[in-house]
Amino acid sequence: MSLDEYRTLPAGQQPTWPDVGVLEAACTELRSLPPLVFAGEADRLRTLMAQAAAGEAFVLMGGDCAEMFVDASADKIRNKIRTILQMAVVLTHGASMPIVKMGRMAGQYAKPRSSDVETREGLTLPAYRGDAVNAHEFTPEARRPDPWRMVEAYHRSAATLNLVRAFTMGGFADLRQVASWNRGFMANPAYARYEEMADEVDRAVSFMAACGADFEALKTVDLFSAHEALLLDYERALTRIDSRSGRAYDCSAHFLWVGERTREVDGAHVNLLSKVSNPIGVKIGPRVTAEDVLAIVRALDPEGAPGRLALITRMGADRVREVLPPLVEAVREAGREPVWICDPMHGNTISSGSYKTRRFETIIDEVRGFFEVHRTLGTHPGGLHVELTGDDVTEVLGGSETIDEQGLARRYETSVDPRLNHQQSLEVAFQAAEMLRA
Repeated sequence: MSLDEYRTLPAGQQPTWPDVGVLEAACTELRSLPPLVFAGEADRLRTLMAQAAAGEAFVLMGGDCAEMFVDASADKIRNKIRTILQMAVVLTHGASMPIVKMGRMAGQYAKPRSSDVETREGLTLPAYRGDAVNAHEFTPEARRPDPWRMVEAYHRSAATLNLVRAFTMGGFADLRQVASWNRGFMANPAYARYEEMADEVDRAVSFMAACGADFEALKTVDLFSAHEALLLDYERALTRIDSRSGRAYDCSAHFLWVGERTREVDGAHVNLLSKVSNPIGVKIGPRVTAEDVLAIVRALDPEGAPGRLALITRMGADRVREVLPPLVEAVREAGREPVWICDPMHGNTISSGSYKTRRFETIIDEVRGFFEVHRTLGTHPGGLHVELTGDDVTEVLGGSETIDEQGLARRYETSVDPRLNHQQSLEVAFQAAEMLRA
C-alpha cells in the first residue's frame, strides 16, 4: 500500500504553509539528506521494547517538552544525557532489570496547539508550533510558518545525535562515573531519604569492580531518539525503504509516537505510522474508551508483533486509577501485549498566576496510580515518559527543594510546557525505583 495514502486523509495540527512551492523545495532538500537513524538501530530498539512488554525491561523516556534551536548546545545536550543516565542507573538498581533509555530529543521541534492563532493586545498571529515551523517571538515575521525551518530542524537533530553518540560511546556513560554522579545529588540534606539507595548503587558498582567485572562492556550505552510524529511533511520526507528488508522506516528517529490530538484511527498520522517498521507509540488520555484503544491497536499493530506498539497513558492523577483498569483489561483480553508507559506530566498541568506549571506531588501520584493498577491486574508497568531538562530550572512546583509559586519566577525558561529540573528528575527516578521494588 502506498506510503502517500495519508495525503488523502484528515490531518490535524498541521501548519498553514503560506507558499506551496517553498514547502516542496524544503521537502525535496529533506528527501536528499542522509537518514538520521538506521533501520538496524530501530530494529534493536524494537527487540528491547518487546522485553519491556514482557516485563523483562523498563523504558525511560525523557527530554524537553519542545526543543529549541538555541538550546542545541553541547552543554545542554550533555546535561540532559547525564540526567537520563543517572535516572537509568537508579531504576536499574531498583528494578533489577535493563532500562531502555530514550531521549525526547533530536527531533522534538514541533508541538500541537489548542488554537491555530494567538491574540495579544488586539493583534492576532499564527500560534507558535515549535521551532520547526515558526519562531516564538510574537511578531508577524517570526510567527510566519517557514518550511525551511524543517531543514534546520534536521541539521540540529543531526548535530544532537552526533553528540549523543559521542557521549554514550566515548566513556561519558561509564557505569562507574554515572553512579558517582549521585554523590553530588546526595550532598543536599533535603534528599536524605534517598541516601540508602544511592549508597546501595555505589556498593553494587564497587562489588562488580572488585569481582573483575568487564567494565569495558559497561562504558557504553544505547540511548535512542524519540519524538512526536507531528509534522507529516517532515516525517514523510525522512521515511526511507531499507535496502536489506524492503520495509519502510521513518529515519527521523528510532521511536515515533502519535499524540492525543492526532490519534484518529482514520486520520493521516495513524495511517503514515502504520506503514513504517519503527517501534511506535500512541498517547491516550482520560476520555479514551476501550473500543478506541482496541481500534488503535488493530490499526497500528494488526499482527500483534512483539515490541511494535507502546500505549503511553496521560490520565491525570485524579483519573488514572479509575480510567486505566478497563483499558488494560480490554487489551489483555484481546490477546495483545503492548508496552504500557506512564506519562504523568500532561494530565496534571495547572496555572499559577501567569505560569503554566505542574505539582511534583501530583506527578508522583499518577506514577503511583499507574503502578497500582498494573500490580492489581497482574500486568506489567512498562515505563515512564517525562518532560525534563538537565538544567536547574524552576518550572514544576514542589519536590524536596520545595519550589513554591514565588520560586517559579527564578528560572522559568520553557517556551511551552513546564519540565522537571535535574534534581526533580532524580527524585522521580528514586521514587519509581521504590515502586519497582515493591
